[in-house]
Amino acid sequence: MELSWLNSFVENWNTQIAQQRQPHAVLLLGPPGVGKRNTAAWMAATALQLPDRGALPRHPFDIPQHADMHWIEPLEGKAQISIDQIRELVGELSLTSYSGLGKVAVISPANALTINAANSLLKTLEEPPGKALIILVSDSVARLPATILSRCQRVTIQPPQEKEAMDWLNRFRPAEWLPSLQAAGMAPLAAIEASESVDSRDGMARDFAAVASGKAAPLEVASRWAKLDTDFVLEWLSRLVQQVIHQAAGSGASTIDFHLEGTVLQRLDSRNLFCYLETLNQLRNQAQGSFNVQVTLESLLIDWSRGLAGKAEGI
Repeated sequence: MELSWLNSFVENWNTQIAQQRQPHAVLLLGPPGVGKRNTAAWMAATALQLPDRGALPRHPFDIPQHADMHWIEPLEGKAQISIDQIRELVGELSLTSYSGLGKVAVISPANALTINAANSLLKTLEEPPGKALIILVSDSVARLPATILSRCQRVTIQPPQEKEAMDWLNRFRPAEWLPSLQAAGMAPLAAIEASESVDSRDGMARDFAAVASGKAAPLEVASRWAKLDTDFVLEWLSRLVQQVIHQAAGSGASTIDFHLEGTVLQRLDSRNLFCYLETLNQLRNQAQGSFNVQVTLESLLIDWSRGLAGKAEGI
């Protein structure tokens, strides 16, 4: 199914191709679930002139199968993209194109590159051989080295407006999408994942409220959460704390995923809530594997059980 909100990007990209001014290195940015990987696959298929590339990126998508196509991601069981993977890619890109159209590489997620792997890629990004097109995909610019950023044309893909997102989701599958879409920050593909993980979200909401009121032990809850996807947990926590901040301010501007007992809400200092949110966002910007998930979740939940006492003084 075509991702209709990418019309503008596709038009701009096709114009650059027609005018022969498309970049050799592109960094696709944007929140999770807006279709960056789908877009990368479409760009690759378009560059290689594959017959089934379609007019727009699609969901679900297939990685293009072609002798000149290289899709780089962490190997199974690994959290990072190694220097050996990048060295092999650089070697492949230096070879003659099989089709004569050039070679294409997609690196996803680019923030999974080790420091050595990123450094190994720099010269190729600056001077790609032949007609090579290198596409990097990342959810966060903060996770990428400045040396990588300076060598790529940045393209930020934004979520569609609510109506367009809801229309697309209902064409994809009729359902009650609004709660999942709001939980996903208006990103349609993330909303699909959110709807599939609704049981996890509901369970986490109950756990979080129980920890706040002293009805659940932080270490036991952390043990359960550590078995879930780390990015999912941290993103959910970040969104929920933002909702708590709205509730604490009495704005009523957002729909919170659980109801905090009044006595719990009263003892949460808004300054501490902002510091807690900053801590979560810093963790989200760190590469997976750079911190102990179990210990980190224990610390976060212990702070929450104590009403965030002391969070305003330091992180």
